[in-house]
Amino acid sequence: MASILVVSPHPDDETLGCGGTLLKHTAVGNQVYWLIITKMTQEVGYSEDRIRARKEEIESIAKSYKFEKTFMLDFATTTLDTIPLRNIIAEVARVVAEVKPETVYLPNRSDAHSDHRITFAAVFGAIKTFRAPGIKRVLSYEVLSETEFTAPYQSDTFVPNSFSDISSYLEEKIKIMRLYKGELGNPPFPRSEENIRALATLRGAIAGVNHAEAFMMIKEIV
Repeated sequence: MASILVVSPHPDDETLGCGGTLLKHTAVGNQVYWLIITKMTQEVGYSEDRIRARKEEIESIAKSYKFEKTFMLDFATTTLDTIPLRNIIAEVARVVAEVKPETVYLPNRSDAHSDHRITFAAVFGAIKTFRAPGIKRVLSYEVLSETEFTAPYQSDTFVPNSFSDISSYLEEKIKIMRLYKGELGNPPFPRSEENIRALATLRGAIAGVNHAEAFMMIKEIV
């Protein structure tokens, strides 16, 4: 039984980026763990009601995916660029040491949101082979409204080389995404049901299936 760790800079990144794949993992009996790097706080402008609602959303999401355990770090959203990277690495490494994952999913290194880029750097620093020798696969996922808005430099482009057939899981992925109140909008807003389906259709066409999620395979040990 494989141990899987998915890392979200913010709740909803895991669903947008690899929700269908996570559903596949749990369907075959893998143990999936969820690490959320940031949280809503009043200091950055969220009300007590919104913070409470987000906590309830996280609990519902975790239950929907049947996650083994959810880890929530104590960093305020949109503030990762003010925190020493070594502090974030240490917290991620603590979770990795507990979970001992075989596969890690993390955000794309050049997403538009600084929280995503710093999360990538922190996770990558925490999972060096000599620190976490059990990790066999590391993949980065794409997130609508972040990955496609990165600057158009060749070195920053998301170029998928691994695909997961989510044809049987796309509708469940969208159903879970609806649990995040206020995160979905209407087209042309990127995070819409229509655009989630469109991206899955595009990635599926590349992979030769009806619907897929795409990843950049960073490391694989076979």
